[in-house]
Amino acid sequence: MANFGLERLAIVAPFAVNWAEAKSAVGAPELLREARVFDTLAEAIGGCKLVIGTGSLDRRRPEQRALALPEAALWLRRALDSQPAGSSATTGFAQPRVALVFGSEKHGLTAEDLSWCHAIAVIETADQQPSMNLGQAVAVCLYELSRGTDSAFSPLSPLDGFPLRTSGQLPSSEQLERLAELVEATMEQANYATRGLRSANGEALRILLRRLMPNDADLRRMMGLFRRILWRLDHPSRPPGGRPGDKP
Repeated sequence: MANFGLERLAIVAPFAVNWAEAKSAVGAPELLREARVFDTLAEAIGGCKLVIGTGSLDRRRPEQRALALPEAALWLRRALDSQPAGSSATTGFAQPRVALVFGSEKHGLTAEDLSWCHAIAVIETADQQPSMNLGQAVAVCLYELSRGTDSAFSPLSPLDGFPLRTSGQLPSSEQLERLAELVEATMEQANYATRGLRSANGEALRILLRRLMPNDADLRRMMGLFRRILWRLDHPSRPPGGRPGDKP
């Protein structure tokens, strides 16, 4: 990270013994001192507008869009360029607008981890050895991310697969999760899903919403729609067009 000028490191559920012994890094001691530790990935990426996971397609068929690394880097740079500066009380980092997520050395990102990601970035490797050492994968990804601008694209041209948005229109992961919870509550109230399926439905909804990549206006409309449906399901005897407080 220090080699390529990145400073904001978030660690999710680290192995306590190893993390406690991580005292220094050559040329980058402040990266470790300033790193934030989170219990869950959801907390770590809560304020981020775009989340790209990483991994190999050798043994998985992700439901998210798979991006070659150069394209994923362009997505991230476009999202950074399109979002206003800000801060997040959730992460404590200034301007936590995008995230590039790596899994553990042993097994990489799980399917549940990837459900929080808009897409997955893939490093093209030889078929004989598709897996990379974690440190090497991070270095390759950050080199690609830092090596230039969208020179092949005009300022107003939409990047393939990436929606052209005006400043500030991509909702955060926290906002998408609130919508997913509302949709899930509506599904349950309509007997579309049982509590036993809640975990699977939640993962599927996260994936769906991130594939759709709604903007802020889309999100507000969807929240209003599902709130209204849920209210009607909770008050079936109220007159059509009624509001809370109306008498049946």
